[in-house]
Amino acid sequence: MDLDQLHTFLEIVRLKSFSKAAQTCFRTQPAISAQVRQLEQEVNSQLFERLGTRIGMTPAGRIFAVYAEQILDLRRRAQDEINELERTPRGELMIAANEATCIYVLPGVFADFKHDFPNVQLQVDRSYGARVVDAVMNNQADFGITQLPVEEKRLQVVKIHTDEIRLIVPAGHPLASKRLVGPKDLVNYSLILPLGGTTRNRLNAWLEPIEDHLKVSMELDSTEMIKRFVMANLGLSFLAASNCEDDAQAGKLATVALGPEPMTRRLALIYRKDKSLSKAALGFIQVILNHAGPHARTPAASA
Repeated sequence: MDLDQLHTFLEIVRLKSFSKAAQTCFRTQPAISAQVRQLEQEVNSQLFERLGTRIGMTPAGRIFAVYAEQILDLRRRAQDEINELERTPRGELMIAANEATCIYVLPGVFADFKHDFPNVQLQVDRSYGARVVDAVMNNQADFGITQLPVEEKRLQVVKIHTDEIRLIVPAGHPLASKRLVGPKDLVNYSLILPLGGTTRNRLNAWLEPIEDHLKVSMELDSTEMIKRFVMANLGLSFLAASNCEDDAQAGKLATVALGPEPMTRRLALIYRKDKSLSKAALGFIQVILNHAGPHARTPAASA
């Protein structure tokens, strides 16, 4: 039994699929199946059972998963402590965040961090909404960047960024000259809405007064696709102002505030309170706080 086999096993458990685990582990499905057979031979028990087209864990598999997590976690902790013995921190940090945050919030943070910690590798887990919280809680990511509120009490939550969700329209659109728009102003227009997440939930509540008259032409999970489709006159949509500032300044799009009150979006850095933080992790926190400036604070201070 080796650590690679344990990693493969836990990927199958997480994804509930041999084929998907083969993709994330960069292996063929037969190779993945062979690793599982070797594990089952070593523990002398079946770990998975097929339930029609799905797979599930046997009782032995559920027990083994607990210990496999602990073994890999011990390995990571041992490596982190060994790295701390060196003057220059090494290793990697995994950051869970959505596409737009990676494009519009994190580049400067990453650049400064790599300047200060050139031997630490930064990796991004492209996640959305609750999946960011889950990735941090399941130790699949060291840090997450997500929208507030975050209810999980075992997480440290630090507000780092604030902007506004606005209506985006093609340049020259009739609504572009308005100071703000309400739901009734959109009755006659096709809308392109975010596929899911906190912003979609807030928009659903805001649009509720015209729910029976909504014309939703598309639901997309990509900020860049939403902008491109709005530019192509395929519908109106909603995005954080910081995500379309360059396009608005270039005259490709116009943004309009939502009324009667602005729809404010607050982003937070999250990490587990019980997690032992390496020098590199502490450095990442400091860099992102430097970028956030004096507005960075915990929800308790910002409530």
